[in-house]
Amino acid sequence: MQHQTKLAEQRQRVAVRQHQVAVRQVEVAQKAAERARAMAARASETDRKRLEREANAAHVAAMQAEVDQRNADLRDRYAEIDGLLTATLSVDDFVDLEQLRIGVQHPPFPREDLREPTRTPSPIPDPPLPVQYVPEAPAGLFGKKRKLADAQASADAQYAADYAVWQAASQELPHRRKWQADQYTEAERIRDQALTREIARFQQECAEREADALARNAELDALISGLGYGTIEAVQEYVGIVLANSTYPEGLPVTNESTFDPSSAELSLKVIVPGPVEFPSTKAFRYTKASDEITASPLSQKETKDRYAGVVSNVALRSLHEVFEADRRGLIHGISLEIVTETISPATGRTVHVTLAAVAVSREQFLELELSEVTPSATLDHLGAIVSKNPYGLVAVDGAGVRKL
Repeated sequence: MQHQTKLAEQRQRVAVRQHQVAVRQVEVAQKAAERARAMAARASETDRKRLEREANAAHVAAMQAEVDQRNADLRDRYAEIDGLLTATLSVDDFVDLEQLRIGVQHPPFPREDLREPTRTPSPIPDPPLPVQYVPEAPAGLFGKKRKLADAQASADAQYAADYAVWQAASQELPHRRKWQADQYTEAERIRDQALTREIARFQQECAEREADALARNAELDALISGLGYGTIEAVQEYVGIVLANSTYPEGLPVTNESTFDPSSAELSLKVIVPGPVEFPSTKAFRYTKASDEITASPLSQKETKDRYAGVVSNVALRSLHEVFEADRRGLIHGISLEIVTETISPATGRTVHVTLAAVAVSREQFLELELSEVTPSATLDHLGAIVSKNPYGLVAVDGAGVRKL
């Protein structure tokens, strides 16, 4: 959605700039190493050793710059993961459904070239009449009469031949002009048919776009109307739109399912988070000069477990906050929330849901919280949540112990 894309761009703009700076540093270091190696290859024996040392130093600098970039990217990623709750507090999660209304914008007609008439061919001119050649008087004192007679005979023969060609061309002229006119008429007919066909196709596409927009706007009207009455389908769809707008870090897909009970105005919300195996486990990167390798050191088991448990707590409070903040009409009086993940059951080999946290909270109780100052795990405990003692180990909780509002 456009709103979701805009939020993602706003949140990632600073990280992108930092990443670009780090990339430029790596590129500068790599180019310095390449220049040093090239100079070493052209230098004298005395200078070669010095330049080789400089080339090695530049290579080490390039590798270290690569390490610094990877560690910066890693820190940014962990900062995003650890700040899942705070990242949403500065965002208004309300979705103005009227902004989702579709206006039809048709593209320009793609075959304007067909509107141009076929170029009229140049008229075929009449063939020029042949001209009889008059021979010049022959030079010399002897045989003038015979020479003149021969020249005249040749001129007469040439004229007769030219006249025959002219006569044939004149007789062929009506046929050539008709053929030219027929070709022009046919080209115009083909163009006109193509134009008619393309106009019809374009109009059909326009009509389909308008019909699609009309249908989608009708669905939107139904949603707005249903939300005004607090219907089950409308509330559930609106919650789905709100949570779909929630932009999570790349590599951390979060999905949800919800049902609304109008008799109690309670929303049952299930939020599905990625399993522990999908989370990064690298603590830092380092460059070893002796082996000329970049290696990764792993996070400690405690750090990994704590970060994953933090994700569960952050996602729980974030989801509650986004739904309550977006529901300006107060249609939802309370939320019964489950945070689950998918895993493969070792017993059945099939995908199962493991509940990692469960909590039920009323609107009034939740709105009393100052989320910018809380510790998420302590807040869940304050709300009476049941949280897995080891989310990273996929130890499930029993959601049946959570009260219903």
